[in-house]
Amino acid sequence: MSTSVSPALPERPTKDEIARLSPFDRLGPAAIRLVDSRDEAAAALGELLEHAVAGFDTESRPTFFPGEVSAGPHVVQFATADAAWVFQLHREECRETVARLLAAESLVKVGFGLDGDRDQILRRFGVEPAALVDLNQVFHRLGHGRSIGAKGAVALMFGRRLFKSKKLTTSNWAASLLSESQLVYAANDAFAAIRVCHALGLSEAELVEAARPPDPAPRPPRPRRPRTRRPRPQRPRRPHAPPDDGSPGAAQS
Repeated sequence: MSTSVSPALPERPTKDEIARLSPFDRLGPAAIRLVDSRDEAAAALGELLEHAVAGFDTESRPTFFPGEVSAGPHVVQFATADAAWVFQLHREECRETVARLLAAESLVKVGFGLDGDRDQILRRFGVEPAALVDLNQVFHRLGHGRSIGAKGAVALMFGRRLFKSKKLTTSNWAASLLSESQLVYAANDAFAAIRVCHALGLSEAELVEAARPPDPAPRPPRPRRPRTRRPRPQRPRRPHAPPDDGSPGAAQS
């Protein structure tokens, strides 16, 4: 990796240590914008595209049966350092705007555990999201395991505890009307990502490079075994008949 950033980060706090930390300073309802009209969607698009990097996450209604495929995402959220936008995808104007933001190469979108989000986005929108950076991969490159998650990263970078409610995580994100608690939860998932990203101090180029999967190690060439030819079995030769020279006694013994 060519990035010049290699911070000596402390060890990730344990689950018990995180539980004893002070709460992370989250965005309040006043800084969270629920996009529910075409004008608000257009305004959100313009404001977000003024930034180079934004926090990103999605929410989906949970599945309940084995083998059931999620119809999500149902909610997509973006955040800057001081505001967040929550889009409900049952609204056509939200789907159009979110698709444009996802396809925008000029906007780097950072979040945690985005492999599942990428698959759902491709299935829901039919577009491959551009400039999507999973911060789990960044922390893995910095020596902190494969899945630190937003909660672990906030504890590591700020010494604070990010509130994560299992009840809210598994709530109905496909509902036509989201509760204030759902809005705050969704917005702060994206907000935590952008705050952690800024704390890492990575430039755009370094951020994308740091999240790129490492090249697979080349396999050593297999030693070539000398080829040995098996001797072919010798077939018994048939005796040659004496040549017929055409004389009267040539056929007689």
